[in-house]
Amino acid sequence: MWTDENRSRYDRSKLRYPSDLTDAEWALVEPLIPRAKPGGNKRRVNEREVVNGLMYMLSTGCQWRAIPKDLPPRSTVHDYFERWSHDGTFGAIHHALYVKCREQAGREASPTAAIIDSQSVRGAEKGGPRSILRATTRARRSRARSATSSSTGRAS
Repeated sequence: MWTDENRSRYDRSKLRYPSDLTDAEWALVEPLIPRAKPGGNKRRVNEREVVNGLMYMLSTGCQWRAIPKDLPPRSTVHDYFERWSHDGTFGAIHHALYVKCREQAGREASPTAAIIDSQSVRGAEKGGPRSILRATTRARRSRARSATSSSTGRAS
């Protein structure tokens, strides 16, 4: 039920874009963002703005070159997207948020059982190599059998 408290919690009108992270959302995500490597240059980009750029891309479906100018450059956002895709950062963020959602719903952090519906998990339409062997015609199989049986020799 929408109450005044809920409305203020989910109000995004004060944000620059509806896809921007609130302070509470950023507090959940920030610890999962990898820190700069020691010995390297100090990061000159605001990581929260990079995440806001990625969230803008995901929510609007725009092209990389259509990222608004008040977000980091598209090359920067794309580089972080590539890096975080390959190093598992997105997987870690997804898992942490998944666990938090389950806990808020009063469930165990990780599911204890899984159900697979046979209607939604289908096997292959056609089988593998053994089905190809079965596809040979009866005539070819019977010819092959008669050829081997005739060479065994008959009693005369």
